[in-house]
Amino acid sequence: MRGLIGCETSGVMRRAFAARGHDMWSVDLLPAEDGSNRHIRGDLRDYLDEGWDFLAVCHPPCTRLCNSGVRWLHVPPPGRSLAEMWAELDEGAALFSACWRAPIARVAIENPVMHKHARARLPADLPRPQIVQPWWFGDPAFKATGWYLRGLPALVPTNRLVPPRKAEEPERHAEWSAIHRASPGPDRWKIRSRTFQGLAEACADQWGGFVEQQQEARNG
Repeated sequence: MRGLIGCETSGVMRRAFAARGHDMWSVDLLPAEDGSNRHIRGDLRDYLDEGWDFLAVCHPPCTRLCNSGVRWLHVPPPGRSLAEMWAELDEGAALFSACWRAPIARVAIENPVMHKHARARLPADLPRPQIVQPWWFGDPAFKATGWYLRGLPALVPTNRLVPPRKAEEPERHAEWSAIHRASPGPDRWKIRSRTFQGLAEACADQWGGFVEQQQEARNG
């Protein structure tokens, strides 16, 4: 069975599944950071109908879909226009929708909490996301991540840490908030979008195991 990791350049999710013996491939417009020969450069939409019979885990860009960026739809950043911001929202929603409607039996799409304009552009059958945090899986960080699931179970925490309270441990809280505090720059998007290792391990273990159980039951 072949699995697809969409819109990933880090290889974190691909390697987590591959380490468990799964035939995984990643697709993105950019090259793979690890130089893997199991990475395809191209538009993900051109590869969704390639007979992926294991599962697809997709990370479509969230810049215009996420709640944190909704302000740019009202007051654009310097050098940009409102028309460009709304056009990018439409493009982001279209890519997300293509992933959700892909002819693949089991799909997980990762995105942060969305604003109402994004949700209004997405498929009507899209369920409420499961919101998880890296610290559910042993990574000391805050990053509310939504998983939109079709044919796959919700994730179960594997190593739930105790998050620091800002009022009681301001320095540790700041360390855990590094993703949100990332400095502006050309690599900021890469830092903020990278998948945490503990989360990737949980996805590979739980979703991979779920599919394997389905196959065993089907084969008797």
